[in-house]
Amino acid sequence: MAAQQGAIRIVEDDEQGRIITFDSATFVPGFYGDASAERDVVVAASYSGVLCARMVARSKPRGVVGLDCAIGKDGAGIAGLAFYEALGIPAAAVDVMTAEMGNGFDLYEEGIVSRVNELAYEYGLRPGLPANAAAAKLKGLTQLPSIDRFASKENREIVYTNDAGRSIVCTDSIAFARDEDRGRAVLCTAGHTGRSVVDYIIDSGVWGFICSDGGIGKNDSGITALPLANAAGIAGASVSALTARMGDGHSTYYDGVISAANDLALAKGVFVGQSAVDAARLLVDR
Repeated sequence: MAAQQGAIRIVEDDEQGRIITFDSATFVPGFYGDASAERDVVVAASYSGVLCARMVARSKPRGVVGLDCAIGKDGAGIAGLAFYEALGIPAAAVDVMTAEMGNGFDLYEEGIVSRVNELAYEYGLRPGLPANAAAAKLKGLTQLPSIDRFASKENREIVYTNDAGRSIVCTDSIAFARDEDRGRAVLCTAGHTGRSVVDYIIDSGVWGFICSDGGIGKNDSGITALPLANAAGIAGASVSALTARMGDGHSTYYDGVISAANDLALAKGVFVGQSAVDAARLLVDR
C-alpha cells in the first residue's frame, strides 16, 4: 500500500530504502527540508533540466527519475542528467508521451525511460526500461552524492514595464513568483504548464503568464493548467518546448513560439504560432 501525502507518495519503503513520487520537483526541497534523501529514489514529474536538478539535488537523493519533456531546444529537457552525474547521482528521464507531466504516480506506474546518464547506465538502467523498474534498480544503491552550493540561485529580469506599471518578468519557474508580481506582472517562465503548477499560478495572482508546453505529452498533460488558470481569471499561454529551452525563462521569452493559449489570452490577441515576445506584450498591455 502506497503512503500518500497530497501530491507526494511513498510507493516503496523497506530495508533497502524508499521510492517517493512527487508531482513536481519544486515539492522536493520542502518535503525534505534540511534532511537527507540518501535512502530515497526521487521520482518527480517535472522535466529533467538543470533547474529541476538543482532543486532535487539539494536533498542528496540516491537516484532520480524525471521526464524528458520531448528533449526540447538544446536538449534542455534532459540537461539535468549531466548535472546529476557531476554530483554523483544516477538519473533517468522518461518519455513524456508515456507519462503525464505533473503526475508523479503516473510517471512511476506508466513511464518508459528514454534517456539515462552515465552513472545510471553503469547501474543497469537503459532506455526502454519501465520507470518503476528503473527506480527499483536505483533503490539498491548506497552512494552518497555531493551537494550543489548554488542550488537556490534565481534567474530573474524585468524586461519591459508599461505606462500602467505592469511588467514582463523573465524567471525560470512559476514557483519563483514574488508578492510584487501580484496583479501587475506577466511571468515568462520555463517549466511545463501541467496540473502541478496550477496552484502556483492561482496563488501568485499574476496578471498573466507564459510557460512551456513540455512537449504537450500524454493526455495533453503539458498544458492542462491553461483552462484552470482561465477559470481563475488569469490569461496564460504555453510555448513549444521545441522552440525554447526548458528551465530558462529568458529563452521562453526571446526564443519561444506559442503552441497553446487559454481563452482569456486568445481574447487579448494571442495566437498559436506567435512569438512569445509579441504574446507577452499583448498580455501585459491589454
